[in-house]
Order: sequence, then structure tokens, then C-alpha cells
Amino acid sequence: MSASLPSYAAVAEQIVALSLSVDPSELHGSLCALRCGHPARANWLAEAMGDDAVPLPAADSALDRLDVVTVAQLGEADFGLQLLLPDEEAPVSERGEALVAWCRGFLGGVGLAGIEPKLGDEAREALGDVARIAESDVSYDDPEADEEALVELEEFVRVAALLIHGDCLAVQHDRRRLH
Repeated sequence: MSASLPSYAAVAEQIVALSLSVDPSELHGSLCALRCGHPARANWLAEAMGDDAVPLPAADSALDRLDVVTVAQLGEADFGLQLLLPDEEAPVSERGEALVAWCRGFLGGVGLAGIEPKLGDEAREALGDVARIAESDVSYDDPEADEEALVELEEFVRVAALLIHGDCLAVQHDRRRLH
């Protein structure tokens, strides 16, 4: 398995330093979708923020490492994609909200990258499920059950992102074969 993502706190700190108005998890979701559709984007951060004036992240910064590690994890054969979420010690409500934000970012990135038309039926269904999670208004009544549900949702979202990435790779591969 490749290197781990930078910490949630390190990414949050750099977002604040750059005066960006985005949640770290939402930004990572968007990055994942952008890299599914276009693995070689020059300035993913400007594209994710919808602002060409946003500079490319500095080399070896938390945002640069977020991109480098995400690209590597998407390409790994062991399906080692990590989602950028608060640490496990954070309250389940905070982590749950971050997962919802990650899903919102992923959906936005899918739209920005224009990858939905490339998806097969199974990936479209998974994307629909991610959309339902993104629209969720989560309540936290039973911490133990909520913790288990969150772990299952995280795994589902992770696998959905990898499935969508796989469909995008297949389309790119087929396109190269035709030329």
C-alpha cells in the first residue's frame, strides 16, 4: 500500500491559509472524482474550487500530498483508497457529517469531470447511492450502532468511488484501443 493521506487537520490548516471555502472531506471527494475522470489534470485545486485564480498547491504541501497519494491509491491493485475524514477519535457525528461532505464533493467532481455518461449501470447505481448519502440529514441517537453504520457507509462509499474509477479507466482504455 502506498503512503497515507495527509491528516485531516493538515489539509484543513492549508485550506484556511489559502482562504478557500471548502471542507477538507468535501475537497477530497471532489479530487477523487476529478482524478477518476481526468487523472492528469494540471491544477485540480483550481478546477475543484471553480476558480482559475486558485494557485496550484505548493510542492510537498498537504494539498499536494493529498493529490499525489490519492492518484496513487486510485491506481493500486489492492483497492487501498482512503477517504479523508476526521480521525477515529472524533465524535461519530463529526465523522458522519464529514462523510456526507465527502459525498457532496464527489458528486460535484463527477459533474466537473463530466464522467457520468461514461459509467456503466452498476457504477451509475453506486453514484445514485452516493447522492442519497450526500443528501442525508443524519441523526445520532445510538453511538454504538451509529459507529457501526458509519464504518459500513465509509466502506460502501470507498468501494463506490473505486467502481466509478474502474469504469472511467475502462472507457479511457477502450478509447486508446480505437486510435
